[in-house]
Amino acid sequence: MTPSRASSNTALQPETGKRRVSILGSTGSVGQSTIDLIERNPESFEIVALTANGSAEALAEQARRLDAKLAVVADESAYGALKDALSGSGIETAAGRDALIAAAEVPADWIMAAIVGAAGMEPTLAAIRQGVAVGLANKETLVCAGALMKAEIKASGTTLLPVDSEHNAIFQVLDAERRNTVERLILTASGGPFRTFSKSEMAAVTPAQALAHPNWDMGAKISIDSATMMNKGLELIEAVHLFDMPESSIDILVHPQSVIHSMVSYVDGSVLAQLGMPDMRTPIAYSLAWPERMSAPVDRLDLTKIAELSFEAPDPERFPSLRLAREALRNGGDAPTILNAANEIAVASFLKNAIGFLEIAAIVEETLTGLPNGQSASLDDVVSVDAAARRYALGLIEQAA
Repeated sequence: MTPSRASSNTALQPETGKRRVSILGSTGSVGQSTIDLIERNPESFEIVALTANGSAEALAEQARRLDAKLAVVADESAYGALKDALSGSGIETAAGRDALIAAAEVPADWIMAAIVGAAGMEPTLAAIRQGVAVGLANKETLVCAGALMKAEIKASGTTLLPVDSEHNAIFQVLDAERRNTVERLILTASGGPFRTFSKSEMAAVTPAQALAHPNWDMGAKISIDSATMMNKGLELIEAVHLFDMPESSIDILVHPQSVIHSMVSYVDGSVLAQLGMPDMRTPIAYSLAWPERMSAPVDRLDLTKIAELSFEAPDPERFPSLRLAREALRNGGDAPTILNAANEIAVASFLKNAIGFLEIAAIVEETLTGLPNGQSASLDDVVSVDAAARRYALGLIEQAA
């Protein structure tokens, strides 16, 4: 599934000289970073469509600034504000689920799929069906519907470019032409803000503490996932699908400095790593310009200043989310979908102070145990399982209240 370095896609080289770009989730952290890079290279890109969940004012400001053709909010209640803000601009506006999917279908050369959570599955699938280049920052798409998405990618000829720093790092150093020489993949993790906390200390942490990531600037949901290390569990599942590697051949290594973003171990004992400062604009730039490279305004890595790179094994006792993700992979079927849905509900409840930090993983585990594990045959099936898992997890939280 991973494109080779030598492969090419004519859709990546538009005759106009400008790459037509759509950004699904433009007001989030990944979307904003993508826009920052595009605005620094106006001669290379033009914006086709921008979407957001409900941030109408921010979306409208981006659309005007970038002269987008279309702006869409998923939340229909925000449509009035978006329409008013873009009145007289000539920019087309729309709202709702169907409009979001339609935005992903607007002809483009490169599409950033950066909608957070399972809500990004259908728009990402629509983007994939265009058969162009898709920058994947929505890990839940492969977590929940990996087999279905891979079949669509194969059928459409889409070039899928991983944007998560860990998968992007592997993509850069993986010898895709000689997969038989690859022994293991090593995903690195910062360990989050509670890497050194005891379980009793973790039980008392607040949402504000959990949102304060030591290295990365991320959105709320991803920041909480980093604190529980569920993000690494989801990345593990994603890596299985992205790189066609078995779960047993993928390791997770805590690396607090977040300088080595991931590694590939080869059969001859060589280990290739991709290094850089913790700034999402680096992997976004690599994906946005692929198969070339473009300049990115990030701090340059100076190992003499960092002086020390340290590593440790993750603690499965304090961070059970990693175990739950591996178990979901081994169980197969709908288990990863249930895992993700329950986690989204639990994280949202924690952010509202409805449950404690340690209860996030507990809710996920109870949901995995309590729901039957089937095998979805279509995206509609996946959406149905996702909804059922959300209801179950929410019921657990309400019972405990």
